Amino acid sequence: MRRVSIFGATGSIGQNTIDLIARAPEEYSVVALTGGANIEQLAQDARRLNAQVAVTAYDDKLDALRAALEGSGVEAAAGRTALIEAATRPADWVMSAIVGSAGLEPGLRALQQGAALALANKESMVCAGPLMLETAKTHGGRILPVDSEHSAVFQALIGEDMAAVERVVITASGGAFRDWPLEALANATPAEAATHPNWDMGQRITIDSASMFNKALELIETREFFEIEPSQIEAVVHPESLIHALVGFRDGALMAHVGPPDMRHAIGFALHWPERRDLPVARLDLAALGQLNFRKACETRWPALRLSRSVMETRGLAGAVFNAAKERALDGFLDGRIGFTQMAEVVEEVLSQLSSGDGLTPATLTLDTVMRADHLARERADAIMARRAAN
Repeated sequence: MRRVSIFGATGSIGQNTIDLIARAPEEYSVVALTGGANIEQLAQDARRLNAQVAVTAYDDKLDALRAALEGSGVEAAAGRTALIEAATRPADWVMSAIVGSAGLEPGLRALQQGAALALANKESMVCAGPLMLETAKTHGGRILPVDSEHSAVFQALIGEDMAAVERVVITASGGAFRDWPLEALANATPAEAATHPNWDMGQRITIDSASMFNKALELIETREFFEIEPSQIEAVVHPESLIHALVGFRDGALMAHVGPPDMRHAIGFALHWPERRDLPVARLDLAALGQLNFRKACETRWPALRLSRSVMETRGLAGAVFNAAKERALDGFLDGRIGFTQMAEVVEEVLSQLSSGDGLTPATLTLDTVMRADHLARERADAIMARRAAN
């Protein structure tokens, strides 16, 4: 039996992973499930899969988790230390689906155990791509992309020579505001930004889709994961969200990955890799679709894409700074301190302030230097938003 752990089990990626594992319980031994405040769901899944341990990120939820698991034989734990301890438990395959920079250290610890890391936490590669890849190489681990775009690129490159790759095209839905007039964006509300035209996701990721900060992170992740030049990476708006990515080769050919917008495809590919197995996803009726549309990803409408170019060129700790500033700017938008279009302005100012003089571009990335950059960027973002509010 394969030993598996799921970090971020109560989120959408975690729940889709559990759906696939629960369809073949005889094949898997579940080591650890981790989640946040949704104790009922975490306990229910831990019981269902007979996990060794269930961990909530919140210390004050431990008693509730213990009560929910009473009599199940599943160990209950809480807090950051427990999360890291769970990541060090031997497992063959680990899903990394914790949102934000909080997912970096558990992913690194899993790689240090030689696990195959199914990476849905794009921030890990954005903040510390070279460190992630080197850790996997040193300890015999493997990183398998689970973002649908990077899974698509990964699949299109199977059997191909990277030297023949001319470009990688990452598609974007365009989010809630893809058809809004530019002048209306400044007054967009969190509720409007959190309404996706194609699917139902969590609030934060849906707003990141509207601002294209999620796509900016994916462009940076493409650069780090596949180690290609920024000039070779493109973004294009594809409203139907059926083509997840394309790889262009030097002979002019484009290899496209086409499939329904169902995360179980990318998760299942990583779970069963290097095999392909049957998956419970819809099969596309191309005649019924009729047509697929594409449009330019305008950097005036979505300045996050422009900022990602700068981060890809700078590398070092620029990714950690970018991600942390983005997270704090989103907090500021949600609590009314700044407007929708001001999020990119805050991130750009943080990047400018920390681009020199703070030792933020070390020759070697470490977990400590990444977390220091993360902390500094959050402080600067808060100070910038406080100054703007005062004015």
